[in-house]
Amino acid sequence: MSEPYLQDQNFDKNFSPAKGEYDHCTFTGCDLAEVDLGGYRFVDCTFTGCNLSLAKLQRTAFREVLFKDCKMLGLRFDTCHELGLSVSFEGCQLNHASFYKLKLKNTRFVDSNLSECDFTECDLSGALFDHCNLELAVFDQTRLEKADFRTAYNYNIDLERNRVKGARFSLAGVGGLLGKYGVEIDG
Repeated sequence: MSEPYLQDQNFDKNFSPAKGEYDHCTFTGCDLAEVDLGGYRFVDCTFTGCNLSLAKLQRTAFREVLFKDCKMLGLRFDTCHELGLSVSFEGCQLNHASFYKLKLKNTRFVDSNLSECDFTECDLSGALFDHCNLELAVFDQTRLEKADFRTAYNYNIDLERNRVKGARFSLAGVGGLLGKYGVEIDG
């Protein structure tokens, strides 16, 4: 039996997930916490006000997906299907999410909480971190070329362990680049 293909549909809090492909669909107020979304495919979809905390994402495909005002605690994006992975986040709680080794060039993180996220060995070239909290987020061997951190805060990025050529930072955030040296910056 083939999996369902759903196109141009709107789902709300009464959504009962069925494994398949969702194309140009919107999900509003859906509670998908701890749901196994393994193998699902979402293409050109929008999730608004949804709870996806601790959902299982093994081989889940997200292609051109926008998450807006969603609670997404502890998600393992590193287990998603990598081919065509393209996501953006606005007003989301992404604490403890893992993006380990993913290619997320030009990804947009806007007004989001990224506390304790793991970006180890991730390619975030050209990414935007607009008004994002990056407290205790891990950047190690991460590609950050041309990434924009000008309005991000609470980050700690080791310039010797990450590739940052062309990345943009504000003067107020310079402490997050020099933290390992134990210097005090007065401003």
